[in-house]
Amino acid sequence: MGKKYILDTNAIIDFVGDKLPQAAAFEMDKIIDIELNISIIVKIEVLGFNGDPLEMQKIADFLMYANILYVDDIVADKAIHLRKTYKKLKLGDALIAATALVYDLVILTRNTKDFQNITNLEYINPHELG
Repeated sequence: MGKKYILDTNAIIDFVGDKLPQAAAFEMDKIIDIELNISIIVKIEVLGFNGDPLEMQKIADFLMYANILYVDDIVADKAIHLRKTYKKLKLGDALIAATALVYDLVILTRNTKDFQNITNLEYINPHELG
């Protein structure tokens, strides 16, 4: 079975906003067609932004097809462990990383530096797909 992915906020913004290179957008299309996973944290981050109304509507429409992964006790406990282990890890990033680890997902994110020190966490910059 192939890898499964979870999208970070910036990956959604770049994909919906047509900011990815053509080959990367094609690969992202294939990933999304199989399964579109996001953390509830990402939904809050991306829809909580006051951007251009047309862009925000495109993002909201895109998220209607997402499998939303919620923060349960298992994810919360993993996030707590990550925050204690990696002192500079922001809460949102800890929750996204914890969700990826609990569900065995690869994070698609442009901000790879936010996750680079976390043991056993896989991540890929969506701009480098393809």
